[in-house]
Amino acid sequence: MKTDSVSPPNHSDSPAAEPLRPSEAVDRRTLPATIADRLREMIIEGELAAGTRLNERALCDRLQVSRTPLREAFRLLSADGLVRIQPNRGAHVVALSEKDIRESFEVMGALEALSGELACQRITDQEIAEIKALTFEMQACHARQNLSSYYHVNRAIHDRINAAGHNHLLSQVYKNINLRLQNLRFRSNLNHDKWDKAMSEHLEMADALALRDGPRLAQIMREHLRRKGEAVLENLKLAADADAAGASDPADTAGATGEP
Repeated sequence: MKTDSVSPPNHSDSPAAEPLRPSEAVDRRTLPATIADRLREMIIEGELAAGTRLNERALCDRLQVSRTPLREAFRLLSADGLVRIQPNRGAHVVALSEKDIRESFEVMGALEALSGELACQRITDQEIAEIKALTFEMQACHARQNLSSYYHVNRAIHDRINAAGHNHLLSQVYKNINLRLQNLRFRSNLNHDKWDKAMSEHLEMADALALRDGPRLAQIMREHLRRKGEAVLENLKLAADADAAGASDPADTAGATGEP
């Protein structure tokens, strides 16, 4: 049975990344952070895949920056847990193990649930209106099947709900763990049915938030993250099975050995 899926962004046919504008490079203290932001988006959208070695020369040419701020950007991403820097081997995009992914989504589900519960106690009418507007915008992105735009709005909604809890420590912990999962959360919507379900859950979130129903919102967000984690692990298993099938394909073996 064939499962409908959403095609990931085709980076091979897209134009080269826009170089950093001169205004962004005026303050040398902010340039590494600007480069890190650009690289972070490339990691999230899969342009720099897990395990990829970060080629300094290619990235310097692409972003039109020198190696010194690029290496500082690598260090910033390393502190976020997105990049691993090894002596004499350079920098690589971190690849999480199945255990890392499972544990991270379990913790993230609890943090999202707590964020929702606190938000319902402390959110302002203006904050509710802003999140509702973002939800409508995300619904439009979903209708257009624009995954990249959908994800950017989706991330803003989750961040707004977390911020509405007005708990600084919770926001810090949330941000640190969420940074490790952004790429996986993005790719969990490549399946049409799962994407439709995620959109439906966001409409339920907006309703619960408007009613300030903390227990209901906490339950929705916990289940939302549980399904995300399951989708990610399912995708990893499918990819591993496909790789194994390709490696053991008799036709491939025959081609490699010259036998019929």
